[in-house]
Amino acid sequence: MSKTILIAAFIIVGSCMFANPSCSADPLPAQIRAGEHRLILNGSGARKKNLLELYVAGLYLKTPSNSSSQIITADEPMSIRIKITSGFVSQSNLVESLEVGFNNATGGDTQNIRKEIDRFRECFKDEIKKGDVFDIVYLPQHGVVVNKNGKLKGSVTGANFKQALFSIWLSDTPADNDLKQALLTPPKVR
Repeated sequence: MSKTILIAAFIIVGSCMFANPSCSADPLPAQIRAGEHRLILNGSGARKKNLLELYVAGLYLKTPSNSSSQIITADEPMSIRIKITSGFVSQSNLVESLEVGFNNATGGDTQNIRKEIDRFRECFKDEIKKGDVFDIVYLPQHGVVVNKNGKLKGSVTGANFKQALFSIWLSDTPADNDLKQALLTPPKVR
């Protein structure tokens, strides 16, 4: 598949991003499109460390769920959108935290997915700054696709990799317990 087709197939568009410019300040629209799939915001929250908010994340699913194990093992389209909210998040510390997350998610056994983890890390090789938005999308027929600010950064295939990736936020040893609960809690209707 050519890069042009991949870009066209996987660009993630927030439901209000182009319709209303004032909405672009909200990094987490109620729904997004992933290829031909409409995904709904399941829950959202902030990743904090030492009282500092690092990023805001939203979990998007075809059907709302509060079961982390079902989400992790599901072979259906889903996405995590991450908006960097701190200038303290750098490329090197984000890649390092992903490595820690994969170790926690797999109980330290990353050997079977090491090539996939390394390919995923390549998606984050560019400078990262406050305001950057990452869409990490799983589409069963294509694997995990990573977009940064609407531009394709790469893709990684494999169901085992997808499960380990979503386990970073949703496993029994998540990156942040409060964020896990927020991702599994539907947003309040305004």
